[in-house]
Amino acid sequence: MWFANFFVGGSLTMVLPFLSLYIEEFGNFSDAYVQNWSGWIFGITFGAAFFVSPIWGRIGDKFGRKNILILSATGMGLSVLLMGFADSVWELFFLRLFMGIFTGFIPMSQALISTQTPKEVAGRVLGTLQTGSVTGNLMGPLLGGVIADLFGYSATFKWVSITIFLSGLLVLFGIREVLHKSEEGTTKETAYTSKQVLLHILGHPVLLAVMLISALVQIAHFSIQPILSLYVAEIHGPASIAFFSGMAFSAAGLGNLLMARRWGRIGDRVGYIKILILLLFMAGLVYFPGAFVTNIWQLVLLRFLLGISIGGVIPVRIAYIRQEAPLSIQGEMLGYNTSLRFLGNVIGPALGGMLSGFFGISSVFFVTSALLIASGVIMLVTWYRNDYAKNSRRKYHTQTLASRSPNHSS
Repeated sequence: MWFANFFVGGSLTMVLPFLSLYIEEFGNFSDAYVQNWSGWIFGITFGAAFFVSPIWGRIGDKFGRKNILILSATGMGLSVLLMGFADSVWELFFLRLFMGIFTGFIPMSQALISTQTPKEVAGRVLGTLQTGSVTGNLMGPLLGGVIADLFGYSATFKWVSITIFLSGLLVLFGIREVLHKSEEGTTKETAYTSKQVLLHILGHPVLLAVMLISALVQIAHFSIQPILSLYVAEIHGPASIAFFSGMAFSAAGLGNLLMARRWGRIGDRVGYIKILILLLFMAGLVYFPGAFVTNIWQLVLLRFLLGISIGGVIPVRIAYIRQEAPLSIQGEMLGYNTSLRFLGNVIGPALGGMLSGFFGISSVFFVTSALLIASGVIMLVTWYRNDYAKNSRRKYHTQTLASRSPNHSS
């Protein structure tokens, strides 16, 4: 599964850096036209995925997550292949829309692995799995640029489709999905309606907060993505702008790669919510000084530290959902979680662009820092009022009963 995520993660990022350049090949368009359509074509994939992710999750719960992974790889591979033959903006737009319907391979793989993993080591295993997609994300833009320079943009889409199809073959022949016994000790899992799944989420405040944090973290993380290269040019100048922009992007991925598994393992030991709260505050504090950097190396260092903190958020969050949700509804619950992440992917760039346009790029760092720290506060207060307070009361009552026991001697 690690290699499948590596191929998918790398494939999807190979074409994103030159998507706007590919649009320019369709005709003699103005800069405003290209920028406008680049935003729509980029965002439509996440918009479509926002609506369909819970549906795929529910289908995966019923008929097997492995089958959905194969279908996802097939749909994405076909859409990317056809993008290589597109000759108009509208064709590319609808193909990206079609791709969004099947996007969700990596979140579904996380759902599959989480159900195949004992709860006590879920964080470590999911952290390891995440390094596959992160490694692909690091290498994808570099390889995509090389292939595009050698063979052209159109050919790059066709090469990318091959690696996505390969991911589907790895799942088909290399993954075996095991049906675990439910918590009641039977192999037949309880059937839940979508309404019951939503009520389960709403009835667990900490779980609901964890899922809402998914959207807030993505909004914060993606708010700087579209304008990061502009910020690099502002503090470094136009010399080798592509190289240094790529370095700033990759620095966060490298920190993510180094620490994702470690944070998951620490979460297994001390508690996922505690680590999630810590990471949210860390990310907020690291983002803030980004507004004051004066050279590219300061920005690269801060991006690396951001990757270290952000890198643990996904595995500990999913491990907590794995811990709190019945096996038979984990796919659908993770589907809702994925939908919220995709919603953040859409809102984040729009928010960052709006803030930078009105108040300057530095304002994006201030707002993002505040948003992450606010997420940490929300998570801390929710956890303290519910799980922590309940555990403290339970411990107090247990000690009180023990002290009143006839066998207790003072």
